[in-house]
Amino acid sequence: MTTAPQPPLKATVIPVTPLQQNCSIIWCTATMRAAVVDPGGGIETILKARDQLGLTIEKILVTHAHVDHAAAVADLAEQLSVPIEGPEKEDQFWIDRLAEDGMRYGISPSRPFVPTRWLQDGDTVALGNLTLDVYHCPGHTPGHIIFFHRESRFAVVGDVLFKSSIGRTDFPRGDHAALIRSVREKLFPLGDDVTFLPGHGEPSTFGRERQTNPFVSDRAVGA
Repeated sequence: MTTAPQPPLKATVIPVTPLQQNCSIIWCTATMRAAVVDPGGGIETILKARDQLGLTIEKILVTHAHVDHAAAVADLAEQLSVPIEGPEKEDQFWIDRLAEDGMRYGISPSRPFVPTRWLQDGDTVALGNLTLDVYHCPGHTPGHIIFFHRESRFAVVGDVLFKSSIGRTDFPRGDHAALIRSVREKLFPLGDDVTFLPGHGEPSTFGRERQTNPFVSDRAVGA
C-alpha cells in the first residue's frame, strides 16, 4: 500500500477583524515550525489554532502595514517573543499610523511596531526546512511584499491580487499602474499553476486570473 507524500508546506486561514482579513498560519510539515502571516487581530483564535495543530510559531510575517493586516503584530510578537519579518520599509508611514487607524476602524489592539527585519525584493525567509522567496509588489501600498514557496507552488499575496479583483489604490501612496505591473511582472511569471492566498476572499490561481480577471487578465491589458 502506498500513500501520498506529505506536502512540505501547509496553511490554514483565520479570518480576523471586522474586515474579515485572511490572517494565515503557514508551516513546514517536516518540523511543524510555523509563521503567522498578517495578524490583524484575533490573537486568541490564532493561538488556539496553533495548539490544535501542534505547531511552534517561530516568526510573524507581514505583507503590508494596513491596520487589518498588522494591528496585532506588536502584541503577538511580544506575547510569543518571536521576530517580525516584513514589510518593505516604504510601509513605515502605515506602521506609524496603526493606532490612529485602529481607532478609526474599531480594531484593537493596534500599536506600531519595529520589524526585526525589513524585507525587500529578492530576499528569502526561512521557515523550518523551507525557504520562501520575497517579491516587492507595490501599488496597494508602496512597501507591499508577497511570499512564494516555489516547491509547493503556493503564494501569500496580501492585497495585491484577489479572485476576480485587485487591491484598492485609492489609499495614500497607492498607485494603480504600479499595482498592475506588480501583478503582471512579478506574480504571473511565477506560473499559471501557482495557487495564491489573498488577503480577503477565496484562493485562486495565477492562471485563472490571467485568463479571467477583469483588471489584469491578458485580455484586460491587451496582451
